[in-house]
Amino acid sequence: MDDQVIVTGGGMAGLTAAAYLVQAGHKVLLFEKEAAVGGLVNSFHYKGFVFDGGIRAVENSGIVLPMLRQLGIDIPLIRNGVSIGIEDAIVHLRDKDSLDDYLRLLQDQFPESAPDVRRFGAEIRKIMQYMDILYGIDNPLFLDLMKDKEYLVKTILPWLFKYLLTIRKVTRLDMPVAEYLGRISANQALIDMIAQHFFKDTPTFFALSYFSLYLDYQYPVGGTGVLSDRMKQFILDHHGEIRCGTEIVRIDLEKTCVFDQAGNAFPYRKLIWCADQKAFYRAIDEIAISKPKVRQAVAARKRCLQDKTGGDSILTLYLTVDLDPAYFAGISQPHFFYTPQKAGLSRVSPKPPARPGESVEADDSRAVLDWIRQYLEHTTYEIACPVLRDKRLAPPGQTGLIVSALFDYDLVRQIETAGWYEVFKTFCARTMVRILKDSVYPALEDKVIDSFVATPLTLARRTGNSDEAITGWAFTNSEMPAVHTMTKIAKSILTGLPDVYQAGQWTFSPSGLPISILTGKLAADRVSKELRKAGQRYAQIPDPFAHRPDARC
Repeated sequence: MDDQVIVTGGGMAGLTAAAYLVQAGHKVLLFEKEAAVGGLVNSFHYKGFVFDGGIRAVENSGIVLPMLRQLGIDIPLIRNGVSIGIEDAIVHLRDKDSLDDYLRLLQDQFPESAPDVRRFGAEIRKIMQYMDILYGIDNPLFLDLMKDKEYLVKTILPWLFKYLLTIRKVTRLDMPVAEYLGRISANQALIDMIAQHFFKDTPTFFALSYFSLYLDYQYPVGGTGVLSDRMKQFILDHHGEIRCGTEIVRIDLEKTCVFDQAGNAFPYRKLIWCADQKAFYRAIDEIAISKPKVRQAVAARKRCLQDKTGGDSILTLYLTVDLDPAYFAGISQPHFFYTPQKAGLSRVSPKPPARPGESVEADDSRAVLDWIRQYLEHTTYEIACPVLRDKRLAPPGQTGLIVSALFDYDLVRQIETAGWYEVFKTFCARTMVRILKDSVYPALEDKVIDSFVATPLTLARRTGNSDEAITGWAFTNSEMPAVHTMTKIAKSILTGLPDVYQAGQWTFSPSGLPISILTGKLAADRVSKELRKAGQRYAQIPDPFAHRPDARC
């Protein structure tokens, strides 16, 4: 019988699952609907520059580096320094003591709230201690503990005790970060300066843990896309098969087959879905399900997901600049979180009303563009400068900048429906360049060679994610349609459907690169274990379809 494992979705979760499965000797077929694998871990070339099209750096979190070592993949990584700036004040984060510099920055900007800043600093220090425990060692899932029993006894077991105690404390920090900060300070501008780095209603622990994560950032030499490229090559070298440009649009659970957009059928022994969750349940052929319990489970899950939304998306400006990298190195480290005005997003007027699914008509464009201008003047930008990490990523004497801000997918979709999408992109590019020129990069005047904008719709076409969310489900949902407790993460891969598992950012919340890798490994281990158990059971059973290869589908 065919023991093929099908993995759908070529982001980091799918690549991880496929890599571990082929390493274990299983036959794997990975489908990716786009022309290349990687998802939000990709880099691209543009007129001599290399840009990152998704994540700007890699956070290890005790997962990424152990995964690479376990697979035997060697990727040179360099430290990715982070700076934080408000108006004309900038601090550089180099180690844990840099927290004092960041707190002084906040106190200088908000001297009337100095006691609040000190209380906030105490909260961050507490969470940094939690992070040291949670991610202070390599994740045991990526270690062969039976080969190093001394490490198991002396390191893992004591860590596990601390981990369980810490997780209990972490679960108490699940309220939205803005609400939590509101208990510390009544200064809304101060709250904004901290909270607007994060997605709406981000849980407190996830948000305030970022100071530790900034110190953990690393950058693959050659760009973040090197990570997915090397994972892809590993799969191919171990005889796995990858089919890009192929979207799985129908799943027959009873015949254990998936079908692509051209109607081609592919049988599977096990299926791991690492793509959009809503797309998964849309693809399931309910009519073909004969078992009432399975059919009811699929219908119930579809109803659950119907009104659930993905989290924030991003708007990104790419700039090629005729300025030497030394100019930008004199201002910040390669990764820079910058807020041009300390007034905060709370000062921005309410967004012009438009119901989801409707368009923002051309007659309304002036009001919408005015709101966008205000938003772009007050928001916090994530600015990445690849050439400061690797001098080969830009022509000599020139610099490429990636400037991103959180942005509303629905608003952009409404603008496109109304027919002024290109006007919107041009406006955003000009406004963002003006803001940067008038604040942190005055030398940008007349030095921009080229610019282009990627919107949430750009990312939607690249990944197919619901609402083009970059970290999975929105924290604003009435209930989280995914596992969101670390102690239960092993259950996040379960679908309740026969021979079908899931991995990636839609299976656990909140998600990012480390969680995608972790769930991909969990799914691969589960499938590998089940196939090993089934191996002898099926060894002596003749394949009824051996002479009818199309009969199963």
